[in-house]
Amino acid sequence: MIEVNFDAIVGPTHNYAGLARGNIASTLHGRTVSNPKAAALEGLAKMKLLADLGLRQGILPPQERPDLAALRRLGFAGSDARILESAHRDAPHLLAACSSASSMWAANAATVSPSADTADRRVHFTPANLVSQFHRSLETSFTAALLRKIFPESGHFAHHAPLPATPQFSDEGAANHTRLAPSPDVPGIELFTYGRTAVDHTHPEFRKFPARQSCEASTAIARLHQLNPAATLFLQQHPAAIDAGVFHNDVICVGHQNLLLYHEMAFIDSDRSIDQLRKMYRQHCGADLITIRASQVRVPIADAVRSYLFNSQLITLPDGNMSLISPIECDECDSARRFIDEIIAADNPIRSVHYVDLRQSMRNGGGPACLRLRVSLTEPQLAATCQSVLLTPALYTTLTAWVERHYRDHLGPDDLADPQLLDESRQALDELALLLDLGSPRLV
Repeated sequence: MIEVNFDAIVGPTHNYAGLARGNIASTLHGRTVSNPKAAALEGLAKMKLLADLGLRQGILPPQERPDLAALRRLGFAGSDARILESAHRDAPHLLAACSSASSMWAANAATVSPSADTADRRVHFTPANLVSQFHRSLETSFTAALLRKIFPESGHFAHHAPLPATPQFSDEGAANHTRLAPSPDVPGIELFTYGRTAVDHTHPEFRKFPARQSCEASTAIARLHQLNPAATLFLQQHPAAIDAGVFHNDVICVGHQNLLLYHEMAFIDSDRSIDQLRKMYRQHCGADLITIRASQVRVPIADAVRSYLFNSQLITLPDGNMSLISPIECDECDSARRFIDEIIAADNPIRSVHYVDLRQSMRNGGGPACLRLRVSLTEPQLAATCQSVLLTPALYTTLTAWVERHYRDHLGPDDLADPQLLDESRQALDELALLLDLGSPRLV
């Protein structure tokens, strides 16, 4: 079994619109000037780092933005230029939403269960409906088509329709899903974390920021993926963490193979929740789960959110040791850096850290783990996957040159109304579709 990280390329309209309530970084940097070229190059550099470390790396293309079809559905009419002009004049918040490059955060693209965990022994995909945020809900149909293109439905892959697009089944994808197992090729346990329930109002609830993932969505995905109920656990996020800016569980918890790295405020009744997880892991996997806990004293939750410590990627290197791929903000935050140094010095599988510069993404509230969708594949499943989206040194060089040709190095709020930006984006995506052999860049 091979774990492949599929990272999304940052799109040409990467901008700071402050659209995501509850995402502190997004709100803080709203309406400032972004650098799409730097953002895309930072993301590609992170992909190359993982490939150079010996991991398999895949690529997901950006979606076309501005989304003119969405603006037309909202009542704007006329030529493309006229639509952009009137939307910018009359409803700039809608133009910003329809211009968002948020599909760059591939951790929200879907929930994926490997064949080792599913009853029919296929890899199961459910695209996230992302209904909690209008700008993100625009991504779903393209994502569903893209996943079917890259992983053709067959004896290897099973694709499900997105859950009903209602608040009751609000689904944010793999950002609230963690798979734990002694190794990728044996059955493991799947942990789903939710922020709220739609029908049981006895659960503690948030006060300041909305919870995005519903319990009903998580349980529906577990059924669709034919998971073993005895090896599937549902835990609730701590409402105080959500109110502190933990809009997804991957902002405060990261798990990989037999190790879980988490903050004490990750879950309601943290000690009981982790004990429940340990027991399930021991019973189902026949071994002990390694857990590393950050207390509020060691890493205040404000530091965890600011540094995105727990949005680090946790990976296994070819030599069997684990490593953290952490945002450079962790190195600049005293408590996060000390905690990482303590982990590496202690007796556990994590032996190294690689700090990466993803400042353009981080300013919008997305770190290393947000940018990737993990897919565990057997050798035959990997062979059945679209090979042209797997990163090679030559493809990295080609994509870097493509970004340099097509991307702007600054983008402000008023630039979203520029018809030339739409033309530039379409031209770039047309060329990228040919480079990745995906056919039409629009797919749907």
